Amino acid sequence: MVRLVLPNPGLEDRIPSLGELEVIEKEEASSRPKWDNKAQYMLTCVGFCVGLGNVWRFPYLCQSHGGGAFMIPFLILLVVEGVPLLHLEFAIGQRLRKGSVGAWSSIHPALKGVGIASMFVSFMVGLYYNTIIAWVMWYFFNSFQDPLPWSECPLNANRTGYVEECARSSAVDYFWYRETLNISTSISNSGSVQWWVLLCLTCAWSVLYVCVIRGIETTGKAVYITSTLPYVVLTIFLIRGLTLKGATNGIIFLFTPNVTELANPVTWLDAGAQVFYSFSLAFGGLISFSSYNSVHNNCEMDSVIVSVINGFTSVYAATVVYSIIGFRATERFDDCFSKNILTLINGFDLPEGNVTQENFAEMQQWYNATHHAAYTQLQFQTCDMNSFLSEGVEGTGLAFIVFTEAITKMPVSPLWAVLFFIMLFCLGLSSMFGNMEGVVVPLQDLKVIPEKWPKEVLTGLICLVSYLIAFVFTLNSGQYWLSLMDSYAGSIPLLIIAFCEMFAVVYVYGVDRFNKDIEFMIGHKPNVFWQVTWRVVSPLLMLVIFLFFFVVQVNQELVYSVWDPAYEEFPKSQKVSYPDWVYGVVVVVAGVPCLTIPGFAVYKLVRSCLQRRGDQQGLVSTLSTASVNGDLKY
Repeated sequence: MVRLVLPNPGLEDRIPSLGELEVIEKEEASSRPKWDNKAQYMLTCVGFCVGLGNVWRFPYLCQSHGGGAFMIPFLILLVVEGVPLLHLEFAIGQRLRKGSVGAWSSIHPALKGVGIASMFVSFMVGLYYNTIIAWVMWYFFNSFQDPLPWSECPLNANRTGYVEECARSSAVDYFWYRETLNISTSISNSGSVQWWVLLCLTCAWSVLYVCVIRGIETTGKAVYITSTLPYVVLTIFLIRGLTLKGATNGIIFLFTPNVTELANPVTWLDAGAQVFYSFSLAFGGLISFSSYNSVHNNCEMDSVIVSVINGFTSVYAATVVYSIIGFRATERFDDCFSKNILTLINGFDLPEGNVTQENFAEMQQWYNATHHAAYTQLQFQTCDMNSFLSEGVEGTGLAFIVFTEAITKMPVSPLWAVLFFIMLFCLGLSSMFGNMEGVVVPLQDLKVIPEKWPKEVLTGLICLVSYLIAFVFTLNSGQYWLSLMDSYAGSIPLLIIAFCEMFAVVYVYGVDRFNKDIEFMIGHKPNVFWQVTWRVVSPLLMLVIFLFFFVVQVNQELVYSVWDPAYEEFPKSQKVSYPDWVYGVVVVVAGVPCLTIPGFAVYKLVRSCLQRRGDQQGLVSTLSTASVNGDLKY
């Protein structure tokens, strides 16, 4: 077993001893918020971990990597990668009783950059995540109509036919790209602010502010609804989905394993990345949430329960999604078949009802043999059920195009639309609670805002600044900006932060000290599983995933999908290269959080060198005392 621990003088003075923890907990009772009960804490953590990605990314990955075969690496990596890091974050927050900045700077002053990096990522992800909630609200407001506004194309100005762009694509595509986003044909073509999106964005940030205005005191109440309602809606959709024609086709397609995919390293790497992101690790929110717990809370059991719920939700949501996708695919297959039957009937002037799906192939063969010249003039579409089922759609495309199209074909479609968007709203909002916690608490620790300012003012200021920056997502090019942020803000930075977290606990704080802390808190030492995963397996996995993504991104040209009616293959999205200035944006979005970690360590090193010249103690031997709010006094 690896037992290497780096020198860390002064650690005992920076962290409270185990004997002091219970005293500190009693002293904090009046000055620091705490959970009303265990259920409130668990629902908050589940709400933060289970987000939109469980509903619209996991099903897509299953479909892309052999259906049921993807479940095998996903569940294996959930156990050896996700659960250990989740337990580590819960335990370190509960032990040190501080947010991310306070916790990591207590372990070593040079590690404060890890907490700052988490804060940056939480802030940037929150910017675009709440914009998705704004889009969800726009669709929700439009769901109280019958027929739904995306169920049919609007008429043109002369009222002689449908709008050309809609006629060439579909009603759901047109409503999403033109009536919701009013999208431009390039990220460089910013256009103007779309007032309806801005109005929904204002509502989204206002609702979030009301929910997080006093931290866990208010979010703790909201999670009773936001964390439980999605499961109720998913269950309703599953029951309804299973009654729809073709639903079982989708579920069978999802779970039919293609075992050859297990030999594909990309399958395992995608599974590892999905496990990592679906747990909302390295954002700092989970560390803050666990810091409000009792000292003797069983954080080990908490991590296992949250992990099981998270994994179950991913599989459950995929089942629901593919029951609906199976219904949609069957509808499209039937429409395609009907057009082919009509083509054959019109081509040979046959009586209506003479040709059915059952005898279509036989009739084709007969007319091809007896009227070959006339038959060859007919143009038939290719109708293949598997091709309709395997059209991979993820993210906003799944929510705002595929699902909305399926809903229009259901009886009482406005009811299902309202339920669906309520579910997405709750999933997104509960995840935003954790993102806000990951920004507010570090800013308090860093003393950026005067201590006399109430938390309501700090939270309001963060919401206002985020809201103003998010104006970029309300432009005609807003969707392109959101895709760019989604691709880089919450990917590589989180991997690096998580690796640094595990390295810091195991090799700077000391895994033996950590084991004693956990034994004090829960009554027994972590078993051999936790030891092996913390010391070797999990850090190694994160390193492999990071190197893989780094190699892929470096060798890959940055492209994005453009909705352009002038494109020759429209309504397919056109893949175009990003303009050169976007590379600078990527460096800021992905590079700044990553560089904060070594940057702050170098700053501390230089500062310690200067202090030595003044006969002061250096970085390695510095004695720091923790302040009440988690910052460090030098």
